[in-house]
Amino acid sequence: MGFLIKNTNFSIRLSLTVLRLAGFWSPEGSNHRFLYNCYGFGSFMFLLGTYLIIQIVDLYLIWGNLPLMTGTAFVLFTNMAHAAKVVNVLVRKNSIQKIIDDADNVLKGEKSAEGMEIVRSCDHETKLQQLMFYMLTFITTIGWAGSAEKNELPLRAWYPYDTTKSPAYELTYCHQILAILVAAFLNVSKDTLVTTMIAQCRCRLRLVGLALRNLCNDEHVIGESLSDISLKPSAKTLMLTPDQEEQVRIRLRECVVQHQKTLKAAVDLQNCFSEPTFGQFAVSLVIICVTAFQFVSHTSNLVRLFSMGTYLLNMMFQVFIYCYQGHHLSTESEEVAVAAYEFPWYACSVRVRRSVLILTERCRRTAKITAGGFTTLSLTSFMAIIKTSYSMFTLLQRVNERN
Repeated sequence: MGFLIKNTNFSIRLSLTVLRLAGFWSPEGSNHRFLYNCYGFGSFMFLLGTYLIIQIVDLYLIWGNLPLMTGTAFVLFTNMAHAAKVVNVLVRKNSIQKIIDDADNVLKGEKSAEGMEIVRSCDHETKLQQLMFYMLTFITTIGWAGSAEKNELPLRAWYPYDTTKSPAYELTYCHQILAILVAAFLNVSKDTLVTTMIAQCRCRLRLVGLALRNLCNDEHVIGESLSDISLKPSAKTLMLTPDQEEQVRIRLRECVVQHQKTLKAAVDLQNCFSEPTFGQFAVSLVIICVTAFQFVSHTSNLVRLFSMGTYLLNMMFQVFIYCYQGHHLSTESEEVAVAAYEFPWYACSVRVRRSVLILTERCRRTAKITAGGFTTLSLTSFMAIIKTSYSMFTLLQRVNERN
């Protein structure tokens, strides 16, 4: 049973490998599926299930005390969103795997130098975002571990025993830190898996645009077809010959097919991740608010202050990478129409020009990912979430001052 995932994209490889090691991405054709599922259930309970139970009980016991409630809520809501995303990955694994395989086959099959550079730039961008996300997460977790006072746990939670006595305190402390660190890295892996899949859709659209620009390029390779016919217009007539026209039509048809497949991949991504993304945005809006409240409430503990600051940045970055990739997906889909005008269409017949016109009209319907159908993933949506979180934060401060 292999645990290392193979893919052209580094972030996809790492994210799926982490999910598999955690028990949430079963190997294909495994003879030990039952044992793996049992392992996954145990992993879920250790990382999330136990935390959800003890934090919900703690929230019930401290209900009405605003500072204590926010101290429990900011991690509780994170874990609830995390659990929902785990369930979504488990339920829709086959659909997600198909999207990943289709994108991998397209990107792996790119032969042109410009196309391979586009694939490399996509890999570099997603790798950088993932490593930044992991780094912020690691710093935050280490900060929480070091901010605990004597005989106090890093995070609030209810336990059915006295956590101030040894060895219960040491064991509970280790469980909290280990579970938080692993769960946080797992959460990053799931988020960057989604954003990387969106980035690969962007990459495929850029490859379609490149193919359209180079329809009349003698050295252009699209799919498995390579033409020995020069596709430069005649110097006398400034038009393509019938043989050249036929080759251009073949290439244009392949471009349209790839464009349609990419748009379908975007729709499949929407179907797989729209609702969980909406839930993540709704939870992130609240988390950013309560984390900012905790940040200004712990000014005496510098380590705690620093860790809450990095956690706040972490939550904002989590929303940002979704919105960033979604925004540029829409932009790249619009650029396909522009690319269609950049090859010498004026040297083609009316039939080819009509086909190009139909393609550009289709590109007016931009590819986009929405969060539950309520808001499109865009930089405008990101700013709206930040502004709303700040408004809720100021309201929370006023309520606390009155009490």
